[in-house]
Amino acid sequence: MSSDPAPGSDVLVRVVGVARTFGRGPVAVVAVHGASGEIRAGARLALTGPSGSGKSTLLHLLAGLDDPTAGTISWPALGARHQLRPGPIAVIFQGPSLLPPLDVAENVALPLLLAGLPAPEAADAARRALDRLGLAGLAPKLPEELSGGQTQRVAVARALAGRPRLILADEPTGQLDHRAGAAVVDALLETADALGAALVVATHDPLVAGRLTARWSMTDGRLFVPEGSWACSA
Repeated sequence: MSSDPAPGSDVLVRVVGVARTFGRGPVAVVAVHGASGEIRAGARLALTGPSGSGKSTLLHLLAGLDDPTAGTISWPALGARHQLRPGPIAVIFQGPSLLPPLDVAENVALPLLLAGLPAPEAADAARRALDRLGLAGLAPKLPEELSGGQTQRVAVARALAGRPRLILADEPTGQLDHRAGAAVVDALLETADALGAALVVATHDPLVAGRLTARWSMTDGRLFVPEGSWACSA
């Protein structure tokens, strides 16, 4: 497993005073309150906290999937927001994210095709990603033929295929038993190491968090970063 990056490493994501509110008036819900921090190249970061604490919302903001209602987000070492996906940032979602009509190889290749990669090159990249994670035998299978653990590992392969610099995983083991969950975490760490990518895993599982080398935590939408952490932006 890679160690934490040095303080001078490239800043992949910077958030300053970021908040996200859903709804308006008396029914408004503040999912994230004034979060500030940086994620640098090579990070192995666990984002911990109970369900409903704002972890998923913060990950979506970090990925550029959602807009903050206050504060700013930038990606200094990755480029403009429209360049982030597919490409520099890969997101692995909590629930099923494979398209049922497509087989495993087609699911892994799809983001590359959407990014404009020619079909033969996308297919080759998908094959290499599946081979790296020992999933080549699943290539012709449909998502309905996979176990939960296999589905999440295919999602990791899809992230690997695009060769991202930052992988964001949202509760990737939340619906799996311990053995399947451990295999998914193995795949995430191996993928991040192979690509030299930073890895952020949102989890409420202390066993998963313990396999990463830095930790942020969230409670009621508020982000807490250990004092003096390399990841903190004052």
